[in-house]
Amino acid sequence: MSRIGKKAVAIPAGVTANIENGTLSVKGPKGTLTLGLSDLIDYKVEGDEIQVNPANDSKQARSYWGMQRTLVSNLVEGVTDGFSKTLEISGVGYRAKAQGKTLKLELGFSHDVDLTVPEGLEVKTPDQTTVEISGIDKQAVGQFAAEIREFRKPEPYKGKGIKYRGEYVFRKEGKKK
Repeated sequence: MSRIGKKAVAIPAGVTANIENGTLSVKGPKGTLTLGLSDLIDYKVEGDEIQVNPANDSKQARSYWGMQRTLVSNLVEGVTDGFSKTLEISGVGYRAKAQGKTLKLELGFSHDVDLTVPEGLEVKTPDQTTVEISGIDKQAVGQFAAEIREFRKPEPYKGKGIKYRGEYVFRKEGKKK
């Protein structure tokens, strides 16, 4: 039994949810998000909560149950508060600058890396070594942050690279002489 799935997703004031044509759409102050519904799960919008239950007693339905409840919860949280990730850049000469819908990264390559910010996301650079990504879709925010981090993962000897704020980089000792 899913402990997460048993709990209903509360719908705060100012947010509406409805199910039509196999999709759940949630509308709130920050925008609208939709989720394609699985046939293995029953979704019910009752008053100010969304109930998620397995449609049958199969193993696959029970394994989808908690994940689908979390996806519904992420929709509601996204349209009310939104999501954000912060990346920190460390290394001599490594810097970032947001210019409209483009993020310019200088990461020690022979060329600058120019990334186009996906639709629905907002990127800010409060200083040259910090990148803040925010949006209403948790998956899109995390995916774009991972794509940025992929260019220079933090290395264990000097700690240079791009890391998430709060991420611990295991440091190694250099070669002994």
